[in-house]
Amino acid sequence: MTDRIPPAHDDLRDAARQACSIAELFDVLWEQDRNEGPPPYIPVSQVRVMSIVGREDGIRMRALTRLLGAARPSVCRLVDRLQALGFVERRPCPDSGREVLLTLTGAGRRHLEQLRGRREDLLLQALGAMTDRQRTAMTDGLASLEHALTDQPALRLAPDDAPPLVVTPAGFEQSA
Repeated sequence: MTDRIPPAHDDLRDAARQACSIAELFDVLWEQDRNEGPPPYIPVSQVRVMSIVGREDGIRMRALTRLLGAARPSVCRLVDRLQALGFVERRPCPDSGREVLLTLTGAGRRHLEQLRGRREDLLLQALGAMTDRQRTAMTDGLASLEHALTDQPALRLAPDDAPPLVVTPAGFEQSA
């Protein structure tokens, strides 16, 4: 009779499952916190839009739609709501009359900073229960994961999605 050899431990799959579990816990935690902060209460879908627009200032609406993996009308409605709150601004694209560029307003940046501050405070409570060694290992691992994620083609702007170049006295610069 042959003894069965157990399958090899799949560290990669375990890491992926752990990351998914953490992401799901964050979703729950962020949704609970959404109603704790000052109004307006912004749904996670709108926060996601603000985060992308804040990171990619002057992003084209087409690029935002692609990054979100959503239908254009849905993304337009999200942006409409954020614009009505005074958090996002639409500008005409200088190199295409059919394109719209998006930027966060000062109020949008402040609201996003407040939201991130509350989230950081929630995480500080949990991180306080970990040892220094555990926090260091986690920080290193998360930095590596962030780098690996942002290197994924699906999360990068395509060359034609980048904000247009404009001529200034100093030369070419990204539009702001």
